[in-house]
Amino acid sequence: MLNHAGHGETPFGLRGRLGRLCHHAGLLRLLQQARSCLYRDLRLLAYHRVLTVNAPDRFDFDLGLVSASTECFRQQMQLLKRRFRPMSLGQVVAAIDAGERLPPDAVVVTFDDGYDDNYHQAFPVLRELEIPAAFFVSTGHIDSGRPYAYDWLVHMILRAPAGELALPELDLMRSMPADRTARRGLAHDVLDRLKDLDDDHQMALIARLEQAWNLPSAAGHADCRPMSWAQLREMHAGGCEIGSHGVHHRMLAKLPQPALDAELRDSRATLERELGAPVTLLSYPVGGDASFDARVVEAAMAAGYRAACSYICGTNPAHAIDRYALRRLPVEREMDGGWFAAMLTLPKLVSYPTVSRIS
Repeated sequence: MLNHAGHGETPFGLRGRLGRLCHHAGLLRLLQQARSCLYRDLRLLAYHRVLTVNAPDRFDFDLGLVSASTECFRQQMQLLKRRFRPMSLGQVVAAIDAGERLPPDAVVVTFDDGYDDNYHQAFPVLRELEIPAAFFVSTGHIDSGRPYAYDWLVHMILRAPAGELALPELDLMRSMPADRTARRGLAHDVLDRLKDLDDDHQMALIARLEQAWNLPSAAGHADCRPMSWAQLREMHAGGCEIGSHGVHHRMLAKLPQPALDAELRDSRATLERELGAPVTLLSYPVGGDASFDARVVEAAMAAGYRAACSYICGTNPAHAIDRYALRRLPVEREMDGGWFAAMLTLPKLVSYPTVSRIS
């Protein structure tokens, strides 16, 4: 997940307060109509997890990956259905191929990673409201049921015994805080530094901590579980698009060419075998400017993908859509209904800006 400048601000920071003000003043419908006449762009919403966290202080995984509670997600999708034009990503690609204009207020709903709350919490809402969505999953995790490495790293730092955290490869030596909030801050600092390493060193560091702290990811955890193939097949049959998020959720730009090609080809082949349908959509794992580049785009094209999502914040101008670097609007747990509505209406003003590093 990208590090946004808004990450860590109070629930109603400047963007949140501005969004609520516009919403409560009744300005958003008028602003939306004016913007639709003056400027046409494609908006993609980016979610990770839909989960109601009743006790955040006791949640043992990355809260930054929780995009919305179940009730907030329902309200967001109801707003989307009332005031915007939900489209599937496949419909967007078909329109681009045909040289057709997208309708005003086109919005695509997307999910990254493949957590099982996508099936239990998000899918029923989408099915009930008949809103299309694309789910990008890491096939190796679907196969194994093992948790995602970066989220497991956060889990380990939250659960590790007191003492020193010594990570010389990151030039980091810290005492482990007793306070849970401070540990979350430390975990995000470690993630920020970790993703500057190449893939082999990233995975070696995580494996070393698993062993040192006796917290093996192979044991799994109910709060960090991927979906199953049976669930994905049901979602696909119910109209959801299922796309690739690589095999092992690796930062593709950090991989040598053979490993890069294998991540793209093998994940697509596995999805097509399990779903019995063509798969042509991709989301770059992590998705920031350090996780994909021209080499990755060329490999994605060669592997047969027809569109790919980044995790860079923004919208896509209808006259110049880059189908292999689609920008998205991340949905964050701190957003209330007014902020969310304002983000869709005034994305440049109210959404989180992306900075040039990742977390």
